[in-house]
Amino acid sequence: MANIHKPTSPYFKTPLKDFYLDLWKKREILPNANDTLITIEPKYEARPDLLASDLYGSPRLWWVFAVRNMDILVDPIEDMRAGVQIFAPNKDTISDLV
Repeated sequence: MANIHKPTSPYFKTPLKDFYLDLWKKREILPNANDTLITIEPKYEARPDLLASDLYGSPRLWWVFAVRNMDILVDPIEDMRAGVQIFAPNKDTISDLV
């Protein structure tokens, strides 16, 4: 069955099985020397979509932070707190995701 998810979706690589999502296939975002260590500002607290919009031009890439910082952002909404430091992949690194 064809993939119905857009390339910006965290489920893009997850196959469908009988019209339902099969087991999730995590999209890899490997560490890169061009990644930027950022400290989450209060305006981005619990809002990875706003940070993705400002950094990448699309709120749909909110999940990039959770995949790249799995040890820090276990819950990509609740763990996105002001003062927490995370790595933000370079826009060129994730260009194949859009």
